[in-house]
Amino acid sequence: MPNDVPTPLEALRLKLALAVGENAAFDGWTHKAVESAAQQLGVDPAQARLAFPKDAAGMVDAYIHGIDAAMEAHFTPDRIAAMKVRERIRALIWFRLETMAPAREAVRTGLSIFAMPQNAALGARIAWRSADLMWRTAGDTATDYNLYSKRLILTGVYGSTLLAWLDDQSEGWSDTAAFLDRRLAGVMRFEKWKAAWRGNDLHRPSLTRFLGRLRYPAR
Repeated sequence: MPNDVPTPLEALRLKLALAVGENAAFDGWTHKAVESAAQQLGVDPAQARLAFPKDAAGMVDAYIHGIDAAMEAHFTPDRIAAMKVRERIRALIWFRLETMAPAREAVRTGLSIFAMPQNAALGARIAWRSADLMWRTAGDTATDYNLYSKRLILTGVYGSTLLAWLDDQSEGWSDTAAFLDRRLAGVMRFEKWKAAWRGNDLHRPSLTRFLGRLRYPAR
């Protein structure tokens, strides 16, 4: 997330975000959830209504901003320093699920809101934003095409894990944990293959070799 100092309304929106999500599990993504959150936190309801978006998609977006902020605040560099990359990504995803647990049904509704055609573009931007933040929190500094491929892959892993979690009735979400581990194992196998492919000159595209074969075709 940007390091700019938030405005008072932005700060209030972040303060309310998680509580609004929890109340949206009962009240829906409506002004009633915002007022309930304000009462819960001792915030002036008028200020809360002013700070929080009025439409359902905007409310869900603000809630996910709150999840992002909580994750970023929790995973300090010192906390993740000893973890391997795979462990960092797993911990980040699992933290998000635990943080969203009180708003589980509201999260389900939020996904259905972003499935609407008019909200699809916003949903895609939010998914990218969260994936980007997860990678940056994990210490990723990629600037080449890997920046995009990593975030696209993580968007898929996180999105599918989120769907599995929403329907998981197992003890301690053990089914979701196993699903997440399988997905991450698949990604790591792909990354190893990709690294080997990039490091092998015989497999990398070469214009010189291509032109040479045109001139001296193999017999």
